[in-house]
Amino acid sequence: MSEAESAEEHVEQSITVNKVVNFHYRLAEVGEDGERAGWREESHGGVPLAYLHGFHNVVVGLEKALEGKKVGDEIEITLQPDDAYGYRRPNSTQRIPIKHLQFPGPVKKILPGMPATVETNQGNRAVVIIKAGKFNADVDFNHPLAGKALYYEVQVEGIRDASAEEIAHGHVHGAGGHHH
Repeated sequence: MSEAESAEEHVEQSITVNKVVNFHYRLAEVGEDGERAGWREESHGGVPLAYLHGFHNVVVGLEKALEGKKVGDEIEITLQPDDAYGYRRPNSTQRIPIKHLQFPGPVKKILPGMPATVETNQGNRAVVIIKAGKFNADVDFNHPLAGKALYYEVQVEGIRDASAEEIAHGHVHGAGGHHH
């Protein structure tokens, strides 16, 4: 490796539009009283998540907070629904043929409260099962975290320039958004 190359390696990238960011995070819901509930999701111990910055691939408040950060930076932030998944919309339940639902894993019995995905004209939408019959299920199109204040702890693990293709498509390519 020539000296010029190794010198370039040390330019610290910061998070700006068109950067692909790898990060670990933990997420908790914040109750009315401001108390945090247990961790709802966390990526530690797994592979970091990756997203393309500047395209609303993560909730708005998180994208704003990560702007300009560098590898190794950590942020802790509480977001109101406005900056996270928005407020719950009434009347967003729909009856859908079960064959159009996709579940994260194998499912023996479809139970209320289960998360699922539905293919719509607008792409895949996350839904929550309200109740399921034999052929159809009533689902709620509100995001499971809609209307909730959320507390995030985020650790920036990596930053790279996005490829032209990723920018054109507006999201990261590769399994789970990263290459193994």
